[in-house]
Amino acid sequence: MRPLASIVAKEVKDYFVSPIAYIVISVFLLVTGWIFFTTFFLFNHADMRSFFSLLPMAFSFVIPAVTMRLFSEELSVGSFEVLLTLPVSFSDIVVGKFLAAVLFVAATLAPTLAYPLVISFLGDLDWGPVVGGYAGALLLGAAFSAIGLFASALTRNQIIAFIVGALICFSMTVIDKMLFFFPDSLLGVIAYLGAGTHFDSIAKGVIDSRDILYFASFVFIGLYAATLTLQNRQ
Repeated sequence: MRPLASIVAKEVKDYFVSPIAYIVISVFLLVTGWIFFTTFFLFNHADMRSFFSLLPMAFSFVIPAVTMRLFSEELSVGSFEVLLTLPVSFSDIVVGKFLAAVLFVAATLAPTLAYPLVISFLGDLDWGPVVGGYAGALLLGAAFSAIGLFASALTRNQIIAFIVGALICFSMTVIDKMLFFFPDSLLGVIAYLGAGTHFDSIAKGVIDSRDILYFASFVFIGLYAATLTLQNRQ
């Protein structure tokens, strides 16, 4: 566990000494804050639905921006080869970077806890969907982080890693909203592949094992694909 903890600590530290991290957090909070307060004060909706409905789309761009450097930067400057000389396994490296990305996602979400607190002081708030929404946000963030990690392992170029990760995450976000493009025989499968459907279910406060399995599967696939990619590079 010590090598894994060391990698997590190093990556988290690298996040918060980088100006890109603060830019990403600031843009995310500005966009989500504007959506939330516009809905709350202009339309007098004392709930978090508008905020949570925005998250899948926002995460499909924010998280690839967060993860694009995790392997691409090290492959570009040659520090990944140095990392392999240390007493760590591929799984330690991949899982450590993944956990650091998830912790950063959690840190990005943390300031938004002020939104439900504002609502609870000014009006009635059903905390069930709020707890479910944040649980769904962490699961969604974990799945997108694993995908972004895989995209970063594919290339030395951070911009390409961002584009690949964003395209995959964006496709997962919108595919269940484009069912009219697919034949009836595939609608069930395509609908299941959509991240938005599973996130919305959890955000309503409904904890379904199928939704948890969906996000866990994409985390496993992303991390496994990243591991295989790095092993092939070696």
